[in-house]
Amino acid sequence: MNRGRILFGCVLGLIGSFALARYHPFGDPGLTRPQASKASIAATSELPQEVRSILVKKCGDCHSNHTRTPFYGRFAPVSWLLERDVIKARSAMNLSDWDQYSQDKRGVLLAQINHQAKSGAMPPLQYRMIHWGSRITDSDRAVFGHLIGVPDLAAASSQPATGDPTRGKTLFEKRCTGCHALDQNHEGPRLQGVYERPSGSVPDFAYSTALKKAHIVWDESSLAKWLTDPDALIPGNQMDFLVTKPQERRDIISYLRQSSGK
Repeated sequence: MNRGRILFGCVLGLIGSFALARYHPFGDPGLTRPQASKASIAATSELPQEVRSILVKKCGDCHSNHTRTPFYGRFAPVSWLLERDVIKARSAMNLSDWDQYSQDKRGVLLAQINHQAKSGAMPPLQYRMIHWGSRITDSDRAVFGHLIGVPDLAAASSQPATGDPTRGKTLFEKRCTGCHALDQNHEGPRLQGVYERPSGSVPDFAYSTALKKAHIVWDESSLAKWLTDPDALIPGNQMDFLVTKPQERRDIISYLRQSSGK
């Protein structure tokens, strides 16, 4: 085979790859279409400028409508992988829509951002390998931690153990049922009977190693600490949600206690 045929084959392959990239097996997020605006993500939100800058630089390619598509992202099958990841990321959190989220939703997302930054899970390894400057640094983690304003665990454990189970039920259904149910395992273990139950003890749920080794009994004090800052209580766990308001923590704990028959 001469060089001419090899070159012709390569050109034909590139043309075919470019043509196949017009096919969108996971949906079309419009990565190659012109964007009307290049304004900063969540530019009108309450997020501090320092936080927005980090999110734009290290999260915006997947978690916003302002994805920067590299040249190789215009060829299949790389384009398909990019579209899959971006669509999945936007469905979880689209920073371009931040101002449209409810206050509760923003609180949940901020907690998840903080957890992912602490654990090093985001950005994903394959993204960091290509974008070297996207790694979350210790200073970035400090900014996110300050943003969320996690209360002191000692203060959380000393709060009066008085809550309203009716309000707690409403909060549970609003905030927790994305991962938990009382009678079934979902992303998190079932919570029926969690009060006074040892941590990591539901037999048919795949707990993180950290929770299996924690040996904590869930009561007023431990649940208050857990809902205040899961990472501080049990480092290495997979919980990426917290409740910042003390009264809401008390209400949820009261509901969990009542549902456990205690």
